[in-house]
Amino acid sequence: MKLLLPLLALAFAASAFAAPETFVLDANHTYPRFSYSHMGYSTQLSRFNRTTGEVVLDSAARTGSVDVIIDMKSVDTGSALFNEHIQGADFLATTDYPTATFKSTSVKFDGDSPVAVAGNLTIKGVTRPVTLIVTSFKHALHPMMKRDAIGANATVTVKRSDFNAGKYAPLVGDEVTIDIAIEAQAK
Repeated sequence: MKLLLPLLALAFAASAFAAPETFVLDANHTYPRFSYSHMGYSTQLSRFNRTTGEVVLDSAARTGSVDVIIDMKSVDTGSALFNEHIQGADFLATTDYPTATFKSTSVKFDGDSPVAVAGNLTIKGVTRPVTLIVTSFKHALHPMMKRDAIGANATVTVKRSDFNAGKYAPLVGDEVTIDIAIEAQAK
């Protein structure tokens, strides 16, 4: 009995430790970026400045989920004039579709780290299945915030014409690479 009580306490502590943990995206360190060919002259790179969402992670069970909301009106091309142009009906149509979303359907792990996140990307009211490839991942105590935190980079390439945003394709590249850098802290 003396041995059983410490073992039960250890088992209970281990199961509590392995429970799913919810992380809230850090708006100051989470930025989706997108790039595309501009008539073959250059690869243009822009980003969205406002993103919210949550990540649920259970490393022990190798499960998780990702829910991201991107404020499409926060597009930042580096030019106020082009920001307004890209928010128009031919591209992002932010008056009718002010947000884009990504909701995961599955997370693939290699050991304790996620390596791919499949889910549904919705832009301009069109939803398509995509798989984000996770290129880096870290889960540790945040040295400044003193809270459990995660960070990751992920990438996917989509066709903008699949989301009713294909104006000027193929002159302006139809393929758009989306890269997202996230940092999130435990709730």
